[in-house]
Amino acid sequence: MLGLLFLCVVVIWGTTWFAIHVQVGVTMPGAAIFWRFLIAAAAMGLWLCLSGRLRPVPWRTHLWLAPMGACMFSCNFLAIYRSETMLASGTVSVIFSLATLFNTLNQWLFFRLRPSARGIAGGCIAICGVACLTGLGGVGGISHTGAVLAMTGTFLFSCGNILSRRVAMAGVDLPNAVFRGMLWGCLVLGLSQAIRGESLAGSTDPAWIAALLYLALPGSVVAFLAYLHLVHRIGADRAAYTTILSPVVALLISILFEGTRWTSGMTLGAGLVLAGNLITFVRLGGARSPSRTGPS
Repeated sequence: MLGLLFLCVVVIWGTTWFAIHVQVGVTMPGAAIFWRFLIAAAAMGLWLCLSGRLRPVPWRTHLWLAPMGACMFSCNFLAIYRSETMLASGTVSVIFSLATLFNTLNQWLFFRLRPSARGIAGGCIAICGVACLTGLGGVGGISHTGAVLAMTGTFLFSCGNILSRRVAMAGVDLPNAVFRGMLWGCLVLGLSQAIRGESLAGSTDPAWIAALLYLALPGSVVAFLAYLHLVHRIGADRAAYTTILSPVVALLISILFEGTRWTSGMTLGAGLVLAGNLITFVRLGGARSPSRTGPS
């Protein structure tokens, strides 16, 4: 049973990147993200109600929930979706795995939790990997603008993780925090679209709708709840392996279905980024938790 849950999380999170690729270019990114998290929030809220786990949240805590939602379910994905107009979905998934390293940096900056020597070494290796992936130094690589957008979205997601710690300190459990965060993310997106005069209209294209439902339900609710169950049953350290393995799935799908052609520099870069994550969090007897709720 636990093995199936683990596989479920890896496969779902690994395939969400291709689902984003399917939606890119059909509608404005803001519209796709808005409907994704509105549906996900409705499903999460229904689950919390039916399971008796819905808890009231003090209004003052929303001062932290609002920016958390903007960072994790709004602004970050605007950058991520736009990056997929320039990069293969597998490439974006590899860059997004840097969230674990950004978390380490942000915990050092905001909570004075000094990273270990292993974490510093892993971060340096991962940075070298991004340099190879983008072709810095004259080696053919990927779009620099796309890479910057992907890293921006990843950094914002990491900031959301840091804000979620402040929410947890206020006594709000993770499912209730994510539910409210999704609602705040939708509100931010809706206001942003209205201010810029952009439509929130979706698409009637069957592929777009299928991708939307996949991202909203399996990608944002089912895999998340399965991950929480894994954390509860086997610990955050072992559950952290899902965040390292899911980019591998995304890369395979990108190669098979997007016709991605990998140069030697890109292959080396992706390998170094994943190796940096492994060095940072994997140790004898298990893996250190990357302190995040999930990738995409």
